[in-house]
Amino acid sequence: MDWSIQDIARIAGTTSRTLRHYDAIGLLRPSRVGSNGYRHYDRDALVRLQRILLLRELGLSLPAVARVLADRDDAVLALRDHLGWLQGEQARLARQIASVETTIHAVERGEEIMAEDMFDGFDHTRYKEEVEQRWGSEAYAASDRWWRGMTPEQRQGWKERQERLAADWTDAASRGLAPDSDEAQALARRHAEWLADIPGTPGYGTGTPPAGYLTGLGDMYVADARFAANYGGASGAEFVRDALRAYVAAGPA
Repeated sequence: MDWSIQDIARIAGTTSRTLRHYDAIGLLRPSRVGSNGYRHYDRDALVRLQRILLLRELGLSLPAVARVLADRDDAVLALRDHLGWLQGEQARLARQIASVETTIHAVERGEEIMAEDMFDGFDHTRYKEEVEQRWGSEAYAASDRWWRGMTPEQRQGWKERQERLAADWTDAASRGLAPDSDEAQALARRHAEWLADIPGTPGYGTGTPPAGYLTGLGDMYVADARFAANYGGASGAEFVRDALRAYVAAGPA
């Protein structure tokens, strides 16, 4: 069974013009084109369109949507991940609603307000907006759920792992090692594995993120002084960037 472009536009709440644009940029191809030139879409195309629209609602640009779809070609697994994010958002919004309702009732009745209750469900994470702008809301939400689900001991262990990695990078850079040296490449491998252990990171669970993600992060470490400070300053960040580039160029071990 398939559906015409007009049917899909009506059912999905979009427009035929949008669907034609998705076809033109290679984001969503019709499953067949009739002799009259009309586009038709089958079930697989509808599943892909659902993923596109979900990602667009998260604020991702069309190029970013295309990258996500390319990285996660298993639609069911990708949708399960997205469902988990939606359920997490649903729970968070429910807590926000309850906290606002509690505040309204307390103010109306002249009752004492509990500060802890007022902000349940609100997020004060320092880099939330920046992460969402760079990699999308879904990536932030996945990593945020993971972090909040940790015990205090697990969080401390993770911080220590991050700090050891940064300290080892700083030490290697201060000793003037070549970015493509064995020691620097071992650090690059540790860095890739560390990133791939963070939910929401491209390549999560695979052992290493995509090449473009690693090189992009390296460039960001150099461009942003806040990140460069983790590696001893600009020269240390440049060393990390160059080592990650060499690691990507070398390919899988």
